[in-house]
Amino acid sequence: MDETPFGAADDDTLHEECGVFGIFKRADAAALVTLGLHSLQHRGQEAAGIVSYDGAQFHVERHSGLIGDTFTKQAVLERLPGEVAIGHTRYATTGGGGLRNVQPFFAELSAGGFAVAHNGNITNALTVQRELQRRGSIFSSTSDTETILHLVATSAARHFNDKLIDALSRLEGAFSLVGMTPKKMIGVRDPLGIRPLVIGEFEGATILASETCALDIIGASFVRDVQPGEMVVVTEDGIESLFPFQKRRPRFCIFEYVYFARPDSSVEGRNVYEIRKRIGAELARESQETADIVVPVPDSGVPAAIGYAQEAGLPFELGIIRNHYVGRTFIQPTDSIRHMGVKLKHNANRDVIEGKRVILVDDSIVRGTTSQKIVQMVRDAGAKEVHMRIASPPTRASCFYGVDTPEKTKLLASRMSIEEMAEFIQVDSLGFLSIDGLYRAVNEPGRNPVAPQFCDACFTGDYPTALTDLDGADNVRPLSVLGGAL
Repeated sequence: MDETPFGAADDDTLHEECGVFGIFKRADAAALVTLGLHSLQHRGQEAAGIVSYDGAQFHVERHSGLIGDTFTKQAVLERLPGEVAIGHTRYATTGGGGLRNVQPFFAELSAGGFAVAHNGNITNALTVQRELQRRGSIFSSTSDTETILHLVATSAARHFNDKLIDALSRLEGAFSLVGMTPKKMIGVRDPLGIRPLVIGEFEGATILASETCALDIIGASFVRDVQPGEMVVVTEDGIESLFPFQKRRPRFCIFEYVYFARPDSSVEGRNVYEIRKRIGAELARESQETADIVVPVPDSGVPAAIGYAQEAGLPFELGIIRNHYVGRTFIQPTDSIRHMGVKLKHNANRDVIEGKRVILVDDSIVRGTTSQKIVQMVRDAGAKEVHMRIASPPTRASCFYGVDTPEKTKLLASRMSIEEMAEFIQVDSLGFLSIDGLYRAVNEPGRNPVAPQFCDACFTGDYPTALTDLDGADNVRPLSVLGGAL
């Protein structure tokens, strides 16, 4: 992923959505949630929150920054007693920043306290919020997730489970969420299953998490994925599974395999690291180039570069070294140092690169500005030729399902041909993985154009749900597929 350490105005990356983690009936619940969120830090580095319940009342902590800088402090954990807790790590995709938008959200409803944390993006949240506000609802945030609280609060259903089902049935878009009441923990995935959610077990306690890597850190065992459209209700009596929504053809986000999920996670039964290596092998078969070495753009390009090198029969070399101790806001940019930005994170390994024909492997190109700088860095280190290979199709459309994506007009592939892109980033050649090649890498024969197996809207513009809040927007083309009821 081409990226920069500077702020949003200069950002050249697709940001992870969010991560959720919950545990039911464990004495040190909040501490284990903290560890789980630490493993999900890659899904959001802006802020985090935890809500716990001690049998009498709920406790809420929300902080800006990384998990390790906030929730590992003993004083914070002491303010989160109880055997049930849920947490959320965030990168803002809707609603903007600020602590008022940090999840989980909590409210005292007529049925009792309810907390919810949500990964994804609700594409009709603004429309629903305006309707609720006309009926008297008062929102304390600008997050789409708060809509869920208000819909539950205003539902006419008698029982809490039915209130939540009623609320979620009114939403469009992507949601994998964990919620908690005084008596239960709940996990739900939207009917298309766009975002991941798994069930784990740890010494009798039940866990819900965005990825399996969050189970590994505490020694929990993976039980299964929450299925698309499934609602799991965890109580002292066990786990109840419900399928309350109209059945739809699943459309899991294929970009989870390309970039978002951690390589050591298994997602929908597939090991992410192995898939990324297969992506690299497919890329090599589709667009091999005569070269001396294969070099990844670290860190996200590493598995695909390994697969590419193995398939092409070329040496894999760490020709670019990443500095892991620089955050996105390491230094405020000024005109005099802005051009140095990429070197805060990456530096060319001259002895490896000099005089070589180099294949550079990265996972995607967004705006292309950082790719330009990486290529120039490799050339300055003495590369004879630089050929860039991208382990995904061109990113031509914005994501509205929980990924912070630039507007379509700012995506390089939406306004340039591949040849023009190659000239823009100054490479000798540029190649992208085909959409069918990406599908083959995840063990599908290719993309079914009538009924696609995954959500791939960022590559195809084929959005699997209605986009009510964005109707008529310039960066949304007419829908060709609406998920397809079964």
